[in-house]
Amino acid sequence: MSISIIGLDTAKAIFQIHAVDEVGREVLRRKLRRVEVVRFFNDQEPCTVAMEACGAAHHWARVLTGLGHEVKLVAPEAVRPFVKKGRKNDSADAAAICEVASRPNVKFVPMKSSEQQATLSLHTARSLLVKQQAMLANAMRGLAAEFGVVVPQGIGRLDGLMASVEADETVPERARQAIHELFDNCCALGSRIHVLEKEIIAHARHDETARRLETIPGVGPITASLIAATVSDIHAFRSPRHFAAWLGLVPRQHSTGGKTRLGRITKTGNREIRKLLVLGATAMVYRAPRWNSVAGAWLRNILERRPVRLVTVALANKTARIAWALMTHQEDRSGVCCRMMPCSGW
Repeated sequence: MSISIIGLDTAKAIFQIHAVDEVGREVLRRKLRRVEVVRFFNDQEPCTVAMEACGAAHHWARVLTGLGHEVKLVAPEAVRPFVKKGRKNDSADAAAICEVASRPNVKFVPMKSSEQQATLSLHTARSLLVKQQAMLANAMRGLAAEFGVVVPQGIGRLDGLMASVEADETVPERARQAIHELFDNCCALGSRIHVLEKEIIAHARHDETARRLETIPGVGPITASLIAATVSDIHAFRSPRHFAAWLGLVPRQHSTGGKTRLGRITKTGNREIRKLLVLGATAMVYRAPRWNSVAGAWLRNILERRPVRLVTVALANKTARIAWALMTHQEDRSGVCCRMMPCSGW
């Protein structure tokens, strides 16, 4: 029995494998408990192991690579069309993964190191805490508004909101206590977010790629650190447009009969990077009148012809393309921006 490719469907406790030979004929189908996985692959001759790039996939990729196997991580959306309709189970998933890995034109996800995943853990924790902080702030504003206390938007305005609640004698004591509890939790979350941001900024200061990305207008240390930790191999993207498309910053197409129809952006790929790029682009759009550069002139020109939100997304797209060029050519911002700023199609 000669195994060429093994499709591995990972799970919490039970793993499913589907193995084929050189001609694609099934030679093995088996379930493995978690404790049996390493022993099974240790006994196998070196072969290609394919997995979905989902939770713990990069961990298992490092483990199996250490055992001498070639590991290929497949994006889940590439596997889905190969799962037979009406037969969604672990065995069918493993067979579909095996089928996708044998296709010649499939693009695989680069394996991340443990250091990259550790940095991404900081970003994940920060994003969650920021979301919780926003929820607490909105709850505070909602409760205070029930008693006629309103302040301008912004996390920094919560101190004023709390002071107004304390000073307003018409607010009942129980409502004041509830708002105070939310305020204390919001402040505690702010302190934890600050600690995580210090670690992220330290990574951005010491990582060469992140330092280079920080030179792009609208890209701060948090965005630069996230891109540097997420993109393992920038050469996997053939062009800057492919990188922007991977981030979901290109228009959705619905073209037929030679007629090109473009819609809203696809919003595929990494949501957190896309969100940070759009936030950075929004800040740069507000300062467009004072941005004296080639990029500023391009931005002011397009603002005269397009809505502000569309321009913001277009600038985020342009920022992603410049980031691709900086990481690919390992150049500073000055030369890359001058070559890439002329743009059409938006």
